[in-house]
Amino acid sequence: MEKDRDDTLASRISRALAERIIHGELIPGSRLGQDHIAEEFGASHVPVREAFRRLEAQGLVVSIPRRGVRVASFDLKQVREVAEMRAALEVLALRHAAPNLTTDVLDAAEQAASDADNAKDVRSWEEANRRFHRLIVSTCDMPRLLTVIDDLHAVSARFLFIAWRAAWEARTDHDHRAILGALRDGDASEACRILERHVQWIGRAPMPQSGARDDEGFAIVG
Repeated sequence: MEKDRDDTLASRISRALAERIIHGELIPGSRLGQDHIAEEFGASHVPVREAFRRLEAQGLVVSIPRRGVRVASFDLKQVREVAEMRAALEVLALRHAAPNLTTDVLDAAEQAASDADNAKDVRSWEEANRRFHRLIVSTCDMPRLLTVIDDLHAVSARFLFIAWRAAWEARTDHDHRAILGALRDGDASEACRILERHVQWIGRAPMPQSGARDDEGFAIVG
């Protein structure tokens, strides 16, 4: 019974911390104090340590000898890796999804594209962009593939929120319209070609770090 309670607490703690890390509330290099987190969640150290293990398995934190558990950093190489993985897997999903896409699904994706174009902040844009990408592959009938793609979008969101947490400019995404146009015309190959290029678009933005000089952050903006 105690183990079940600890597992439940560990899940709650890891989800809460993952959200903070993904949304840039905890920046790379931030130390996660075991005592502080245990106190915040009214937990013993056992579920906190388990939560840390889960976050480390997701690549969100690292355990450094004599420095404790810290939010994992990332570099351009890692951003490119996620972009290439997304390109390969989303194209695979779209190939399987295209024959099953209905007018209603495409209309919903069109609305998501419009919402992204009209987004006033990075969180609104990310939500709408993720919705667009999820909708166009939603009919692939490959649940494991969709789970992996969802995980990659969560990683993409972390890159985005950290790089653009200080500033965001509204943008019109012509690739979204082109993908939808190809799908409506029944040209899945063209839609896949555009999507593959689209999700590998890596942008850069000033990324001020507290107490340090301005630096550049990189993120997938497709």
